[in-house]
Amino acid sequence: MTDQDLPSSTQEMIVPVDEPSSEPAPWGPEIDIFWDDIQVGEVTQLGTHLMTTEEILEFGRRFDPQPFHADLARAETTVFHGLIASGFHSASVWMRLYWDGFLHRAASLGSPGLDDLAWLAPVRPGDQLTASMDVLSARLSGSRPNRGLVQIRGQLTDQAGVVKLRMTAWGLFGRRPTSDSR
Repeated sequence: MTDQDLPSSTQEMIVPVDEPSSEPAPWGPEIDIFWDDIQVGEVTQLGTHLMTTEEILEFGRRFDPQPFHADLARAETTVFHGLIASGFHSASVWMRLYWDGFLHRAASLGSPGLDDLAWLAPVRPGDQLTASMDVLSARLSGSRPNRGLVQIRGQLTDQAGVVKLRMTAWGLFGRRPTSDSR
């Protein structure tokens, strides 16, 4: 994948090498994971989250008010035969666990987006979800040598090992600063 292969919004974020960056590094001493530390093939367990009826209803009513996300009685009459979490709720849970288990310590510069996102099985109240990420690829930016791109596969599995959510996403990460730049 080249910088030109990325979505146009990502290409706009990349500044040509002949324009030196005057941006200060946006991270402090708590950051200890840089692009240089991320290894292809690495698998990270990010943490767990117990889905409750109350949070599924709250998210559903606020953001995705389909009956199977937002109404206990009506959910029983749907194809799901009960309450299920919105897929976007599940993705938000994965994101929170990604933050807690990895990103809060990383030199993150954001993300140019997802390649895919799939909800493979319904998430129900009482599901104990475990989030993980697998590093699929990593490369330096073609135009900004102080950062690199990382492609990951994120997953949520339940207590029985059933994969509920799978996605492939990209992240931009800063490189480890030299001693004179920090």
